[in-house]
Amino acid sequence: MPTILRPRALRPGDLVVVTAPSGQLEPGEEPLLARGVAVLERMGFRVRVSPMIDPARNRWWASGTPQEQAAELNALLRDPQVRAVVAHTGGQTTIGYLDLIDLDAIRADPKPILGYSDISLLHMALHAATGLVGLHADIATHGFGGDWYTLGDEARRSELVDLYTRVLTKAEAPGALPAAGTWETWRPGRAQGPLVGGLLNRLVLLQATPFALPADRFDGALLFWEEVQRPVQRIWGDLHALRLSGVLDRIAGMVIGIPSEVTPYGDGVNRADLRDVVLDVLARRELPVLAQVDFGHTSPNLPLPLGVRADLDADARTLSLLEPAVVEG
Repeated sequence: MPTILRPRALRPGDLVVVTAPSGQLEPGEEPLLARGVAVLERMGFRVRVSPMIDPARNRWWASGTPQEQAAELNALLRDPQVRAVVAHTGGQTTIGYLDLIDLDAIRADPKPILGYSDISLLHMALHAATGLVGLHADIATHGFGGDWYTLGDEARRSELVDLYTRVLTKAEAPGALPAAGTWETWRPGRAQGPLVGGLLNRLVLLQATPFALPADRFDGALLFWEEVQRPVQRIWGDLHALRLSGVLDRIAGMVIGIPSEVTPYGDGVNRADLRDVVLDVLARRELPVLAQVDFGHTSPNLPLPLGVRADLDADARTLSLLEPAVVEG
């Protein structure tokens, strides 16, 4: 089993920095960011907003050049006062600076990095290179400050604040993740294994680089993924890319998030939706598949720590974290 690198558990009052490792803050998003910062403070942390988060700062579709983004991230990784890094949003630019990240700083002082979408590329690349347990989790602006309010009520926010706080501060297994709605069994069965995954198209992109997840990271793993703004034909193709690379023959189960703007193919008798294409690619593989789980671009995200063992019970429609995401420092 590959070695994983758990971050140090946070303590009340620890400093968390919200930064822009990919996309910039768009004009008018300041209230969402402020509300996201308040959620992190509600978890008991001090929060600092990075100068990279400034609507006046941008380069094309990014918060800065790859060199600027890497320099900002490296400074946070090297700063002993900073105990966690939270992405304010996703974007399109993480791929541009993977080769500039200070991996020795991560190995010397592993810290939780939180985010999803394009940030999942960062999680997977750093997990491949160092074993770091990155947290596929909500972003500050559109997650903590947006979806937690527009797609959730106060009861759900309180439930998630408690869950995130336990995941980040307690060196103990968090147990069953709380579902907001009804999860779906697309293929029955039960499996246990380390969580690996993120945004599907970013996983496929990463596998074409030197920062690809090695084959043994998928052995017995629970592959989790979500997708946004893709027709099912593209998803079918990406899943076949994983099949051809051997990933689908190595994993023990699959967990699928809530799709966002994923369009079916055709209509009537020739219609294919997401469930159809997933089961078509899996063919006769006896893998449990749990779908519509609370993570992705259209849901308050449950925290999914890469490399941490989980229990997937597709029949009971449950997903439980069997190990802590952090260690006592």
